[in-house]
Amino acid sequence: MASSVAQSFVSSSHPMAHASTAPVGRLSRGRVLVSALVLGAAGLLASAPAQARDTQHFLPIMPVMASTAASQRLGKDVAFFFGDKQPYERIEKRGWARVNPKTNATNKSDAAACRWVFLSALRELQEKAREYGANAVINIRSDYDNVPYSSSEKYECHAGNIVAGVALRGDLVILHPKN
Repeated sequence: MASSVAQSFVSSSHPMAHASTAPVGRLSRGRVLVSALVLGAAGLLASAPAQARDTQHFLPIMPVMASTAASQRLGKDVAFFFGDKQPYERIEKRGWARVNPKTNATNKSDAAACRWVFLSALRELQEKAREYGANAVINIRSDYDNVPYSSSEKYECHAGNIVAGVALRGDLVILHPKN
């Protein structure tokens, strides 16, 4: 009984209750078909996996360190030593730091984005060194995804379609001059 009451309410209150029940014309069927195809295609695109890029680069350190950008952003109060080089005989360890900055890589070459994020990583190491009262960061090595790569000549950078990143790890120390 309740369903017949609900049906009579819907049929009397619905704006299309008294509309013609004539078959839908060809034009309307075509629009319905096109709409269904468009929605289906959009669903397929939305469910497809994204094509993320993660290109690994090993780039030279020296051109970055010799650049004007490095001298402007880093200054001279904290020294940087890459790889296993031991610059002084007397080293006072203060701690260690790991940094992992990212940068926008959109509309930049991988090399340009990597240079910029490498300088950002060095700047973060420099800030950590200052916090610890250190005047140098030694044993600097790449540490992307916690996989160490130590070199005195190259650093590791990963570049994608949107983001580039560098992960560095180093020891924060006070270097004492040789006597």
